[in-house]
Amino acid sequence: MIKRLLLLFVFVCSITNSFSQGVSKAAVVEASKKAIAIETENQKLELQKIWSQKVVTQGAFEMKFAYRILGEKPADGRSLYISLHGGGNTSSAANDQQWKNQINLYTPKEGVYLAPRAPTNTWNLWHEDHIDDMFAEIVKAAVLNEGVNPNKVYLLGYSAGGDGLFQLAPRMADYWAAASMMAGHPGDASALSLRNLPFAIYMGGADSAYKRNELAKVWAEKLDSLQTKNPGSYVHDVHIYEGLPHWMSRRDTNAIQWMASFTRKALPSKVAWHQDDRHHQQFYWLGTPLPETGKEAVVSITKNTITIERNDNAQLYIYLNDQLLNLDKKIKVVLNGKTVYNNKADRKLALIQTTAKRLDLDLVFSARLLIKDGKVIEQ
Repeated sequence: MIKRLLLLFVFVCSITNSFSQGVSKAAVVEASKKAIAIETENQKLELQKIWSQKVVTQGAFEMKFAYRILGEKPADGRSLYISLHGGGNTSSAANDQQWKNQINLYTPKEGVYLAPRAPTNTWNLWHEDHIDDMFAEIVKAAVLNEGVNPNKVYLLGYSAGGDGLFQLAPRMADYWAAASMMAGHPGDASALSLRNLPFAIYMGGADSAYKRNELAKVWAEKLDSLQTKNPGSYVHDVHIYEGLPHWMSRRDTNAIQWMASFTRKALPSKVAWHQDDRHHQQFYWLGTPLPETGKEAVVSITKNTITIERNDNAQLYIYLNDQLLNLDKKIKVVLNGKTVYNNKADRKLALIQTTAKRLDLDLVFSARLLIKDGKVIEQ
Protein backbone atom coordinates (compact mmCIF):
# COMPACT_ATOMS: atom_id res chain seq x y z
CA MET A 1 0.00 0.00 0.00
CA ILE A 2 2.84 2.43 0.88
CA LYS A 3 4.56 1.65 -2.40
CA ARG A 4 1.32 2.27 -4.30
CA LEU A 5 0.74 5.63 -2.58
CA LEU A 6 4.33 6.68 -3.26
CA LEU A 7 3.98 5.88 -6.95
CA LEU A 8 0.73 7.81 -7.08
CA PHE A 9 2.28 10.81 -5.30
CA VAL A 10 5.21 10.90 -7.73
CA PHE A 11 2.85 10.62 -10.70
CA VAL A 12 0.57 13.43 -9.45
CA CYS A 13 3.59 15.66 -8.88
CA SER A 14 4.77 15.00 -12.43
CA ILE A 15 1.33 15.92 -13.78
CA THR A 16 1.33 19.21 -11.83
CA ASN A 17 4.79 20.15 -13.10
CA SER A 18 3.97 19.19 -16.68
CA PHE A 19 0.76 21.22 -16.80
CA SER A 20 2.69 24.35 -15.85
CA GLN A 21 5.51 23.74 -18.37
CA GLY A 22 3.82 21.89 -21.25
CA VAL A 23 4.33 18.19 -21.80
CA SER A 24 7.34 17.09 -23.81
CA LYS A 25 7.86 13.82 -25.65
CA ALA A 26 10.46 12.79 -23.09
CA ALA A 27 8.05 13.53 -20.24
CA VAL A 28 5.40 11.37 -21.89
CA VAL A 29 7.78 8.41 -22.12
CA GLU A 30 8.48 8.61 -18.40
CA ALA A 31 4.85 9.29 -17.51
CA SER A 32 3.68 6.30 -19.56
CA LYS A 33 6.03 3.96 -17.70
CA LYS A 34 4.88 5.38 -14.37
CA ALA A 35 1.21 5.05 -15.32
CA ILE A 36 1.71 1.41 -16.31
CA ALA A 37 3.54 0.79 -13.03
CA ILE A 38 0.69 2.33 -11.03
CA GLU A 39 -2.00 0.40 -12.90
CA THR A 40 -0.02 -2.82 -12.56
CA GLU A 41 0.17 -2.27 -8.82
CA ASN A 42 -3.55 -1.47 -8.64
CA GLN A 43 -4.56 -4.58 -10.59
CA LYS A 44 -1.85 -6.97 -9.41
CA LEU A 45 -3.72 -8.76 -6.63
CA GLU A 46 -6.77 -9.47 -8.79
CA LEU A 47 -4.68 -10.62 -11.74
CA GLN A 48 -2.57 -12.86 -9.53
CA LYS A 49 -5.77 -14.35 -8.10
CA ILE A 50 -7.14 -15.02 -11.59
CA TRP A 51 -3.96 -16.80 -12.61
CA SER A 52 -3.47 -18.86 -9.45
CA GLN A 53 -7.13 -19.97 -9.28
CA LYS A 54 -7.39 -20.39 -13.06
CA VAL A 55 -10.75 -18.68 -13.24
CA VAL A 56 -12.00 -15.26 -14.33
CA THR A 57 -15.43 -13.87 -13.51
CA GLN A 58 -17.62 -11.26 -15.20
CA GLY A 59 -20.84 -10.50 -13.38
CA ALA A 60 -22.66 -13.79 -12.88
CA PHE A 61 -20.43 -15.65 -15.36
CA GLU A 62 -17.35 -17.71 -14.54
CA MET A 63 -14.70 -18.90 -17.00
CA LYS A 64 -12.30 -21.61 -15.87
CA PHE A 65 -9.12 -22.21 -17.81
CA ALA A 66 -6.15 -24.57 -17.97
CA TYR A 67 -2.75 -23.82 -19.40
CA ARG A 68 0.56 -25.41 -20.32
CA ILE A 69 3.90 -23.58 -20.47
CA LEU A 70 6.10 -24.73 -23.33
CA GLY A 71 9.69 -24.01 -24.32
CA GLU A 72 12.15 -21.47 -23.01
CA LYS A 73 11.04 -17.91 -22.40
CA PRO A 74 12.36 -15.65 -25.22
CA ALA A 75 14.11 -12.40 -24.45
CA ASP A 76 11.11 -10.41 -25.70
CA GLY A 77 8.60 -12.37 -23.59
CA ARG A 78 6.46 -15.45 -23.97
CA SER A 79 3.73 -16.05 -26.52
CA LEU A 80 0.14 -16.72 -25.46
CA TYR A 81 -2.23 -19.00 -27.39
CA ILE A 82 -5.90 -18.87 -26.39
CA SER A 83 -7.57 -21.99 -27.77
CA LEU A 84 -11.38 -22.25 -27.88
CA HIS A 85 -13.12 -25.61 -27.56
CA GLY A 86 -16.09 -26.90 -29.55
CA GLY A 87 -19.46 -28.14 -28.37
CA GLY A 88 -21.95 -25.36 -27.94
CA ASN A 89 -25.66 -25.96 -27.45
CA THR A 90 -25.30 -29.29 -25.69
CA SER A 91 -24.92 -30.71 -22.19
CA SER A 92 -22.43 -29.40 -19.65
CA ALA A 93 -20.72 -32.81 -19.65
CA ALA A 94 -20.27 -32.69 -23.45
CA ASN A 95 -18.75 -29.21 -23.31
CA ASP A 96 -16.50 -30.29 -20.45
CA GLN A 97 -15.22 -33.13 -22.62
CA GLN A 98 -14.60 -30.75 -25.51
CA TRP A 99 -12.65 -28.49 -23.16
CA LYS A 100 -10.49 -31.36 -21.90
CA ASN A 101 -9.76 -32.34 -25.49
CA GLN A 102 -8.80 -28.76 -26.37
CA ILE A 103 -6.24 -28.55 -23.56
CA ASN A 104 -3.91 -30.94 -25.42
CA LEU A 105 -5.11 -30.40 -28.98
CA TYR A 106 -2.20 -28.16 -30.03
CA THR A 107 1.40 -27.89 -28.84
CA PRO A 108 3.30 -24.73 -29.77
CA LYS A 109 7.09 -24.90 -29.57
CA GLU A 110 7.05 -21.94 -27.19
CA GLY A 111 4.54 -20.06 -25.13
CA VAL A 112 1.61 -20.31 -22.76
CA TYR A 113 -1.03 -22.52 -24.36
CA LEU A 114 -4.31 -21.72 -22.61
CA ALA A 115 -7.68 -23.44 -23.07
CA PRO A 116 -10.64 -21.70 -21.38
CA ARG A 117 -13.92 -23.44 -20.52
CA ALA A 118 -16.85 -21.43 -21.90
CA PRO A 119 -19.00 -19.97 -19.10
CA THR A 120 -22.24 -21.21 -20.73
CA ASN A 121 -23.51 -24.16 -22.77
CA THR A 122 -25.25 -22.09 -25.43
CA TRP A 123 -24.86 -22.21 -29.22
CA ASN A 124 -22.95 -18.92 -29.13
CA LEU A 125 -20.89 -19.83 -26.07
CA TRP A 126 -17.76 -18.04 -27.36
CA HIS A 127 -19.24 -14.77 -28.55
CA GLU A 128 -21.69 -13.72 -25.87
CA ASP A 129 -21.18 -10.24 -24.41
CA HIS A 130 -19.20 -11.29 -21.34
CA ILE A 131 -16.46 -13.09 -23.30
CA ASP A 132 -14.57 -10.02 -24.51
CA ASP A 133 -13.92 -8.59 -21.05
CA MET A 134 -12.95 -12.02 -19.73
CA PHE A 135 -10.34 -12.47 -22.45
CA ALA A 136 -9.00 -8.97 -21.82
CA GLU A 137 -8.46 -9.94 -18.16
CA ILE A 138 -6.82 -13.24 -19.10
CA VAL A 139 -4.38 -11.45 -21.39
CA LYS A 140 -3.44 -8.99 -18.64
CA ALA A 141 -3.06 -11.84 -16.13
CA ALA A 142 -0.76 -13.74 -18.49
CA VAL A 143 1.33 -10.63 -19.13
CA LEU A 144 1.73 -9.97 -15.41
CA ASN A 145 2.23 -13.52 -14.16
CA GLU A 146 4.08 -15.26 -17.01
CA GLY A 147 5.88 -12.43 -18.78
CA VAL A 148 3.77 -12.74 -21.93
CA ASN A 149 4.52 -10.19 -24.64
CA PRO A 150 1.24 -8.37 -25.53
CA ASN A 151 2.41 -8.35 -29.15
CA LYS A 152 2.52 -12.18 -29.24
CA VAL A 153 -1.04 -13.17 -28.27
CA TYR A 154 -2.81 -15.59 -30.63
CA LEU A 155 -6.41 -16.82 -30.89
CA LEU A 156 -7.62 -20.11 -32.34
CA GLY A 157 -10.76 -22.21 -32.07
CA TYR A 158 -12.31 -25.44 -33.37
CA SER A 159 -15.94 -26.08 -34.39
CA ALA A 160 -18.08 -23.96 -32.02
CA GLY A 161 -14.75 -22.43 -31.01
CA GLY A 162 -14.30 -21.55 -34.68
CA ASP A 163 -17.74 -19.93 -34.65
CA GLY A 164 -16.58 -17.76 -31.79
CA LEU A 165 -13.29 -16.99 -33.47
CA PHE A 166 -15.03 -15.64 -36.56
CA GLN A 167 -16.70 -13.10 -34.23
CA LEU A 168 -13.93 -12.42 -31.69
CA ALA A 169 -11.00 -12.10 -34.08
CA PRO A 170 -12.33 -8.99 -35.86
CA ARG A 171 -14.02 -7.31 -32.90
CA MET A 172 -10.90 -7.70 -30.70
CA ALA A 173 -8.32 -7.55 -33.51
CA ASP A 174 -6.24 -5.02 -31.58
CA TYR A 175 -5.45 -7.77 -29.03
CA TRP A 176 -4.23 -10.51 -31.39
CA ALA A 177 -1.04 -11.08 -33.37
CA ALA A 178 -2.81 -13.65 -35.57
CA ALA A 179 -5.93 -15.82 -35.48
CA SER A 180 -6.87 -19.23 -36.89
CA MET A 181 -10.38 -20.54 -37.42
CA MET A 182 -10.92 -24.30 -37.59
CA ALA A 183 -14.18 -25.85 -38.83
CA GLY A 184 -16.45 -23.02 -37.71
CA HIS A 185 -19.34 -20.96 -39.06
CA PRO A 186 -18.97 -17.21 -39.70
CA GLY A 187 -22.53 -16.21 -38.84
CA ASP A 188 -22.90 -12.47 -39.35
CA ALA A 189 -19.21 -11.63 -38.81
CA SER A 190 -17.63 -8.81 -40.81
CA ALA A 191 -14.15 -9.13 -42.29
CA LEU A 192 -13.53 -5.36 -42.45
CA SER A 193 -11.80 -5.15 -39.06
CA LEU A 194 -9.27 -7.87 -40.03
CA ARG A 195 -7.21 -5.35 -41.99
CA ASN A 196 -4.19 -5.64 -39.66
CA LEU A 197 -4.78 -9.16 -38.29
CA PRO A 198 -3.37 -12.22 -40.13
CA PHE A 199 -6.30 -14.65 -40.35
CA ALA A 200 -6.27 -18.36 -41.23
CA ILE A 201 -9.13 -20.66 -42.17
CA TYR A 202 -8.90 -24.46 -41.91
CA MET A 203 -11.87 -26.46 -43.17
CA GLY A 204 -12.69 -29.96 -44.27
CA GLY A 205 -14.02 -29.95 -47.83
CA ALA A 206 -16.69 -32.47 -46.82
CA ASP A 207 -17.73 -30.51 -43.70
CA SER A 208 -21.13 -29.61 -45.10
CA ALA A 209 -23.10 -29.16 -41.86
CA TYR A 210 -24.56 -25.65 -41.74
CA LYS A 211 -22.76 -25.10 -45.09
CA ARG A 212 -19.48 -24.56 -43.24
CA ASN A 213 -17.40 -25.70 -46.23
CA GLU A 214 -19.26 -23.47 -48.66
CA LEU A 215 -18.98 -20.44 -46.38
CA ALA A 216 -15.26 -21.04 -45.94
CA LYS A 217 -14.88 -20.65 -49.70
CA VAL A 218 -16.98 -17.48 -49.60
CA TRP A 219 -14.69 -16.06 -46.95
CA ALA A 220 -11.61 -17.06 -48.92
CA GLU A 221 -12.91 -15.05 -51.86
CA LYS A 222 -13.86 -12.16 -49.59
CA LEU A 223 -10.37 -12.01 -48.05
CA ASP A 224 -8.74 -12.34 -51.48
CA SER A 225 -10.76 -9.36 -52.69
CA LEU A 226 -9.95 -7.24 -49.65
CA GLN A 227 -6.25 -8.02 -49.98
CA THR A 228 -6.25 -7.17 -53.69
CA LYS A 229 -7.88 -3.82 -52.99
CA ASN A 230 -5.57 -3.17 -50.02
CA PRO A 231 -2.07 -4.46 -50.87
CA GLY A 232 -0.08 -5.44 -47.78
CA SER A 233 -3.21 -5.76 -45.65
CA TYR A 234 -5.74 -8.53 -44.96
CA VAL A 235 -3.04 -11.19 -44.78
CA HIS A 236 -4.73 -14.60 -44.79
CA ASP A 237 -4.10 -18.30 -45.22
CA VAL A 238 -6.98 -20.56 -46.28
CA HIS A 239 -6.92 -24.36 -46.42
CA ILE A 240 -9.98 -26.33 -47.51
CA TYR A 241 -9.08 -30.03 -47.55
CA GLU A 242 -11.13 -31.82 -50.18
CA GLY A 243 -12.79 -34.98 -48.93
CA LEU A 244 -11.98 -34.43 -45.27
CA PRO A 245 -14.83 -34.17 -42.74
CA HIS A 246 -15.27 -31.96 -39.65
CA TRP A 247 -12.05 -33.36 -38.14
CA MET A 248 -9.25 -32.75 -40.61
CA SER A 249 -6.75 -35.50 -39.73
CA ARG A 250 -4.80 -32.90 -37.70
CA ARG A 251 -3.97 -30.82 -40.78
CA ASP A 252 -5.08 -27.80 -38.75
CA THR A 253 -2.02 -28.12 -36.48
CA ASN A 254 -0.06 -26.31 -39.22
CA ALA A 255 -1.78 -23.12 -38.09
CA ILE A 256 0.38 -22.87 -34.97
CA GLN A 257 3.64 -22.36 -36.84
CA TRP A 258 1.97 -19.94 -39.26
CA MET A 259 0.57 -17.78 -36.46
CA ALA A 260 3.88 -17.78 -34.58
CA SER A 261 5.54 -16.01 -37.51
CA PHE A 262 3.55 -12.83 -36.78
CA THR A 263 3.63 -10.18 -34.08
CA ARG A 264 0.81 -7.74 -33.45
CA LYS A 265 0.66 -4.42 -35.26
CA ALA A 266 -0.38 -2.38 -32.25
CA LEU A 267 -0.22 0.95 -34.10
CA PRO A 268 -1.02 0.31 -37.78
CA SER A 269 -0.95 3.27 -40.12
CA LYS A 270 -4.52 2.53 -41.25
CA VAL A 271 -7.45 1.16 -39.26
CA ALA A 272 -10.73 -0.22 -40.57
CA TRP A 273 -13.39 -0.72 -37.89
CA HIS A 274 -16.79 -2.36 -38.09
CA GLN A 275 -18.80 -2.06 -34.87
CA ASP A 276 -20.17 -5.47 -33.94
CA ASP A 277 -23.40 -5.92 -31.99
CA ARG A 278 -21.16 -6.49 -28.97
CA HIS A 279 -20.02 -2.90 -28.67
CA HIS A 280 -16.46 -1.69 -28.08
CA GLN A 281 -15.52 1.91 -27.32
CA GLN A 282 -11.93 1.60 -28.55
CA PHE A 283 -10.19 -0.25 -31.38
CA TYR A 284 -6.46 0.31 -31.96
CA TRP A 285 -6.20 4.13 -32.03
CA LEU A 286 -9.85 4.77 -32.87
CA GLY A 287 -12.70 5.09 -30.41
CA THR A 288 -16.24 6.28 -29.89
CA PRO A 289 -18.21 7.26 -26.78
CA LEU A 290 -21.47 6.26 -28.53
CA PRO A 291 -21.00 2.89 -30.25
CA GLU A 292 -23.77 1.75 -32.60
CA THR A 293 -24.05 -1.64 -34.25
CA GLY A 294 -22.94 -1.66 -37.88
CA LYS A 295 -21.21 1.72 -37.85
CA GLU A 296 -17.87 1.76 -39.67
CA ALA A 297 -14.78 3.92 -39.84
CA VAL A 298 -11.69 3.79 -42.06
CA VAL A 299 -8.90 6.18 -41.05
CA SER A 300 -5.23 6.41 -42.03
CA ILE A 301 -2.20 8.35 -40.79
CA THR A 302 0.60 9.37 -43.15
CA LYS A 303 3.34 11.45 -41.54
CA ASN A 304 1.27 14.16 -39.77
CA THR A 305 -1.85 13.90 -41.91
CA ILE A 306 -4.91 12.00 -40.69
CA THR A 307 -7.27 11.05 -43.51
CA ILE A 308 -10.78 9.97 -42.62
CA GLU A 309 -11.89 7.89 -45.59
CA ARG A 310 -15.14 6.81 -43.97
CA ASN A 311 -16.94 7.49 -40.71
CA ASP A 312 -20.50 6.51 -39.87
CA ASN A 313 -20.11 7.32 -36.16
CA ALA A 314 -21.83 10.36 -34.67
CA GLN A 315 -18.69 10.87 -32.61
CA LEU A 316 -15.29 9.40 -33.44
CA TYR A 317 -12.19 9.60 -31.27
CA ILE A 318 -8.71 9.51 -32.76
CA TYR A 319 -6.14 8.61 -30.10
CA LEU A 320 -2.59 9.80 -30.75
CA ASN A 321 0.92 9.30 -29.42
CA ASP A 322 4.45 10.06 -30.56
CA GLN A 323 4.81 6.67 -32.23
CA LEU A 324 1.92 7.39 -34.62
CA LEU A 325 3.01 10.91 -35.62
CA ASN A 326 4.98 13.94 -34.47
CA LEU A 327 3.01 15.71 -31.74
CA ASP A 328 5.52 18.57 -31.71
CA LYS A 329 4.24 19.62 -35.13
CA LYS A 330 0.87 20.58 -36.55
CA ILE A 331 -1.54 17.78 -37.41
CA LYS A 332 -3.73 17.97 -40.48
CA VAL A 333 -7.09 16.18 -40.53
CA VAL A 334 -8.71 15.59 -43.91
CA LEU A 335 -12.41 14.66 -43.98
CA ASN A 336 -14.31 14.13 -47.24
CA GLY A 337 -11.36 15.59 -49.14
CA LYS A 338 -11.40 18.80 -47.08
CA THR A 339 -8.90 19.91 -44.44
CA VAL A 340 -10.93 20.41 -41.25
CA TYR A 341 -8.07 20.73 -38.76
CA ASN A 342 -4.49 21.99 -38.98
CA ASN A 343 -3.10 22.56 -35.53
CA LYS A 344 -0.96 21.09 -32.78
CA ALA A 345 -2.58 18.66 -30.35
CA ASP A 346 -1.41 19.03 -26.77
CA ARG A 347 -0.14 16.00 -24.90
CA LYS A 348 -2.20 15.32 -21.78
CA LEU A 349 -0.96 13.20 -18.92
CA ALA A 350 -4.49 12.50 -17.68
CA LEU A 351 -5.16 10.63 -20.93
CA ILE A 352 -1.99 8.60 -20.39
CA GLN A 353 -3.26 7.50 -17.00
CA THR A 354 -6.64 6.50 -18.48
CA THR A 355 -5.27 4.50 -21.41
CA ALA A 356 -2.67 2.76 -19.21
CA LYS A 357 -5.44 0.71 -17.55
CA ARG A 358 -5.07 -1.92 -20.28
CA LEU A 359 -1.45 -2.51 -19.10
CA ASP A 360 -0.30 -2.34 -22.72
CA LEU A 361 2.48 0.20 -23.19
CA ASP A 362 2.12 0.22 -26.98
CA LEU A 363 -1.49 1.41 -26.64
CA VAL A 364 -0.93 4.26 -24.21
CA PHE A 365 -1.98 7.58 -25.75
CA SER A 366 -1.25 11.18 -24.82
CA ALA A 367 -3.54 13.14 -27.17
CA ARG A 368 -7.03 12.72 -28.56
CA LEU A 369 -9.16 14.38 -31.23
CA LEU A 370 -12.94 14.20 -31.46
CA ILE A 371 -14.64 14.20 -34.86
CA LYS A 372 -18.21 15.48 -34.49
CA ASP A 373 -20.56 17.19 -36.95
CA GLY A 374 -17.74 17.47 -39.49
CA LYS A 375 -15.54 19.36 -37.04
CA VAL A 376 -12.45 18.42 -35.01
CA ILE A 377 -12.34 19.11 -31.29
CA GLU A 378 -9.20 18.56 -29.24
CA GLN A 379 -10.01 16.53 -26.14
